[in-house]
Amino acid sequence: MTRQRSSNKKRGNRLGFWFFRAALRAFGLSGAYGLLYPVCLYYLLFDRPAVASSMAYIRRRFKTYNFLRRVYGVYTLFVNQGKNLIDRHYAVSGLGEFDVEFKGYDEIQKLLSASPKGLILLTAHVGNWQVTMTALKKLEKTVYLLMSPEENVAVKKALALDSDRERIKIISLNNFLGGVIEIMKVINEGDLVSIMGDRSDGYSSEEVYFLSEKAAFPYGAFSIAAAAQCPVVVLLSAKISAKKYLVDASHVIIPRYSSRNKKHEDIRGWVQEFARIMEDYTAQYPLQWFVFRDIWKGKNLNNANVIKP
Repeated sequence: MTRQRSSNKKRGNRLGFWFFRAALRAFGLSGAYGLLYPVCLYYLLFDRPAVASSMAYIRRRFKTYNFLRRVYGVYTLFVNQGKNLIDRHYAVSGLGEFDVEFKGYDEIQKLLSASPKGLILLTAHVGNWQVTMTALKKLEKTVYLLMSPEENVAVKKALALDSDRERIKIISLNNFLGGVIEIMKVINEGDLVSIMGDRSDGYSSEEVYFLSEKAAFPYGAFSIAAAAQCPVVVLLSAKISAKKYLVDASHVIIPRYSSRNKKHEDIRGWVQEFARIMEDYTAQYPLQWFVFRDIWKGKNLNNANVIKP
């Protein structure tokens, strides 16, 4: 997997995380949630890049909304992401637990039982990954998260990204060949690799239709799965009440090339299938997709060959 350098702005600081941790301990979940509203209003008014990238999604998801309703949609996205971060700390710190409904657990078990190899979990910036990883522990497999080294020390410390608890480990994208060698080893040993599939961020991507327009999605997970001869399980989560999450692993894609001459076409088909799954998710939980990127804006989108849904 190749990548161009990204200069995405990191948000969050030690004081901010300390403030919300203290509020969580003092006032509980609902009290900490209440403090989000003025903070998110600040970001709505002054963080223009975040608003612009969020608006790119909101105006496509809610085509009939007027300007004010779209702005409110962006604001709600910010608030929901804030609740997501608070929930992560709530789960990591041991202050409490969430009720988790696991849809598709039997499907994963069947896949793992049918082969000595592991599989790829294709995830997105939805719901709460910490709660999702907790739900996966009953599979009794180590889950490896493919990610860049966290540059924001406050985020890294608050979310315990380097912790080996709950059999969660990290494969760095800065490793040789973007960590592909480690990924292949992990899969061959029967464990799981989690890869984000909704932000290209400079990585090789394919352009397919999403919300009726051409958008770029990274395809590295599919090319690796095709090489490793393992399935891809789309893993999504959603907050469905104050103390309950739904983890959905019911969508399975089996990347196998139809012929040597059709590899590109096959990859585009798999990416389009993932985009359709994401469309269904955003239709059901429209304000829980925290991609915060304009994935419809790319250097080659105007000249792209795309697959019609």
